[in-house]
Amino acid sequence: MHIQSPPLHRRGLAAVVGLIALVLALIVAPLAGPAPAEAATDGPCDIYASAGTPCVAAYSPARALYASYNGPLYQVKRASDGATRNIGVLGAGGYADAAAQDAFCAGTSCVIPVLYDQSANHNDLTPAPAGEQGAANAPADAAALPITVGGAKAYGLYLPPGVAYRRSSKVTVGTARGASPESMYEVASGTNVNSACCSDFGNVETDTVDTGAGHMDTLNLSTLGAVGATGHGPWVQADLEEGVFQGKTFVWTPNQGNASKFVTAVLKNNGVDTFALKGGNSQSGGLSTWYNGALPDGTDRFGSTWKPMKLEGSIGLGAGGDNSNRGTQSFFEGVMTSGYATDAAENAVQANIVAQHYDGVSTGGGPGRQIVGPGGKCVDVSGDDTGGNLAVVQLWDCKTLAADQRWTGSGFGDGTLNTLGRCLDVDGNVTTLGTGVELYDCNGVPGQQWIPQADGSIKNPASGLCLDAPNGNTANGTPLRIWTCNGAPAQKFQVTTPILHPVAGAAAKCVDVAGNDLNVNNQRVQLWSCQNVVTGAPGGNAEARDQQWTYVPGDQSVRTIGRCLDVIDNVTTMGAGVQLHDCNGVGGQHWVPQANGAILNPASGYCLDAPNGATADGTALRIWDCNGAPAQTFTLN
Repeated sequence: MHIQSPPLHRRGLAAVVGLIALVLALIVAPLAGPAPAEAATDGPCDIYASAGTPCVAAYSPARALYASYNGPLYQVKRASDGATRNIGVLGAGGYADAAAQDAFCAGTSCVIPVLYDQSANHNDLTPAPAGEQGAANAPADAAALPITVGGAKAYGLYLPPGVAYRRSSKVTVGTARGASPESMYEVASGTNVNSACCSDFGNVETDTVDTGAGHMDTLNLSTLGAVGATGHGPWVQADLEEGVFQGKTFVWTPNQGNASKFVTAVLKNNGVDTFALKGGNSQSGGLSTWYNGALPDGTDRFGSTWKPMKLEGSIGLGAGGDNSNRGTQSFFEGVMTSGYATDAAENAVQANIVAQHYDGVSTGGGPGRQIVGPGGKCVDVSGDDTGGNLAVVQLWDCKTLAADQRWTGSGFGDGTLNTLGRCLDVDGNVTTLGTGVELYDCNGVPGQQWIPQADGSIKNPASGLCLDAPNGNTANGTPLRIWTCNGAPAQKFQVTTPILHPVAGAAAKCVDVAGNDLNVNNQRVQLWSCQNVVTGAPGGNAEARDQQWTYVPGDQSVRTIGRCLDVIDNVTTMGAGVQLHDCNGVGGQHWVPQANGAILNPASGYCLDAPNGATADGTALRIWDCNGAPAQTFTLN
């Protein structure tokens, strides 16, 4: 059946001339230097509406997407008392009032329970429920992703695994159903991606269950399914359910990828036989068309096809339609429209985005952690967050917004350290003393295995050598190497920001907070079976957020879900229990890891302890005489 696109909305000649003038102004604007903290006259949704494909959902924590929008962008919820506040714009069509968030959340932490739809449809997003492939999702940390837009401070939406939003088609208004045409774009980060399924944005199933090919139409910016892909990932892809496609096929070699700090990703689908994918740098330039052609051929495991589409009309952000929520992204803005957008409208939207001067990437609770080495310099990748294969890994001044200074473990227990989608790698995978280190595609070879040691060194077990700054050099650009482990300052590296791995205790149990990720005071801290991701395939166990602990050397605190490990009532009595509580700097919240694996509370002189060596789930931890027993041995991964 032929589906006819809606006719273009007709305007008078003056309006057309005005639109052309606007587009030209937006294209020229990037050449004129940084913009003031004001929005463009028209927003992306005004541009789409003028082209006959109006927005049916529009989201951004950073700015208004209509020139006339003067409502809330998102809601924040305070950890200290559960109070909420809507964060709006500084003026109609303007940027987010980040100062209002900062004032409201001062002295505590906030999450984002609602991301408001700026369209008249009010398709607001809330944390996604549990589904076929993942547990219920948590709201995003409101302060995890500070940025600037138009020269004004704002926040992006950081969506690591287990953080996602959704609105069911049972209540959505205006979204495409069946074989109806639709278009969408998002601005996301090309440096916060992974190869796990699936951090999507777009049209998903009514319920969080895979209902077959063609039941989803979403954008996916990741390295998922990229074996055999060309260019440099991540790739702008379409998750059409039962497949993430770079083009007509899973891998489409003309699709070269988009790896800039900010990426504009575009998808449009006529619902019957055709779709297109585009990508561009949100900070400069235009869009590249990566694919424009037929929908995928064939049938899936259910016997379902992609031609025609069978859209259900729900909206998802940060997870797949079946709640596969192991992907990661940083989201800054995005819309869904009715109808198949014109190239001219998409080019004008890209020009509008570039004119906003997005800048800054992850920091604070954002993706990864800095590793501070000799001379207080950070482990860094040569180049400016570009991160290609063979890029030298070096020391450099620590930069708050440097994505290539934020390292993570893979989350699968294989001992890798990675940034910008690639792994810390010994050049040539050799074991020779003095070999340099680089960034390279993660491939599981021994030269990509790293184990932090108690003395602060980072060891490559295949060679038996440690990460080292040659001759103790600390100048910017000093290339790192592997060298005989000797405990010298040139081999001391300290993690200073969140470590997204459990603190493991006796019998491979994890330090856990009573209850299921309850973000409240006075919850007992205990041992419990570790609930980390054990596989990247569908069906992997979801991570428990309250087993993900951070050690902050500056205040000697151990933290999870926005609160601190705390000795109950701040006492110094042997046998006192421990709990989670608002961070307040008292002596009962100071902890110092010891070389033997113990965690000392200096105020009392006692160590974190599992009573009598108990290892059963629910064993409440306490402070006790430091004795070096297994009950006091904790490995901070």
